[in-house]
Amino acid sequence: MTIHTESQTEINVGVDVGKSKLDIVLHPLDLHFQIPNDETSIRKIVQVLKSQNVTRIVTEATGRYEHAFVFACDQANLPIVVVNPVSIRRYAQAIGVLAKTDKIDASVIARFAATIQPDIKPIPDKQSRLIKDLLTRRSQLLEMQTMEKNRLQILPKALHRSIKTLLRSLETQIKTITKQIDEAVMQVKHWRTKAEILTSVPGVGKVLAYTLLSELPELGKLNRKEIAALVGVAPMNRESGTWNGKRRIRGGRHRIRTVMFMAMLSSIQCSPVFKRFYEHLKAQGKLTKVAIIACSAS
Repeated sequence: MTIHTESQTEINVGVDVGKSKLDIVLHPLDLHFQIPNDETSIRKIVQVLKSQNVTRIVTEATGRYEHAFVFACDQANLPIVVVNPVSIRRYAQAIGVLAKTDKIDASVIARFAATIQPDIKPIPDKQSRLIKDLLTRRSQLLEMQTMEKNRLQILPKALHRSIKTLLRSLETQIKTITKQIDEAVMQVKHWRTKAEILTSVPGVGKVLAYTLLSELPELGKLNRKEIAALVGVAPMNRESGTWNGKRRIRGGRHRIRTVMFMAMLSSIQCSPVFKRFYEHLKAQGKLTKVAIIACSAS
């Protein structure tokens, strides 16, 4: 497969990812390829893209089906960007593209790449991805544990033995996963150092520290307000003319926000600084949830 282009042409690539195939469009060349979503085909298309003057390759986050292609591009030092599917959909609506096929979707993504020019951010390394996956699995196990505990309260006693057996199994798995996370973090020097710094703050435990390190690589590179906006704990203005609406938080990285909310409940109890700020907000008439989020954003 050979593509002849002028050297000055900026090529933006859109990739629509499916479980079994990839649709790839090169903009503005309007070239379309469809390949199987497997290791051999990905290796070949990566070599083709590497031989071109590719400015940016954009794909959507599609529940891990994009991982093989993204990691192959990253390994080949290609400028790969993974974006939120909502952003692509809204862009398609904005430019009036209502039809939806794999080829059209790939074309829209390529045009999005050329027009919006999303920032090219480093792809997490293998160890960071492992820690993130372990944290995700731990959260899933905790969620299942909570569901079973709730069932224990409402279901008849005849079912309690089954529930308790599953709860013991979940507890064992949670401990095993937690140990694996600790071991994985200890293997990476910069993770270990940052985790020690974060956990030195009252109320910040290992889970919050590991979550921040895996989900918020911008930590330490941006200021407090920018980090709060990324996480989604910064209240957004709702104003128009003389009307002032109630500010609300929205968007952001929900996994971090959830873990931070739970950690802040602990921090308010053990940190005099957070406790004073929380009590000050409550004295001003702020709702409990609003006060806790404000503490998180501070």
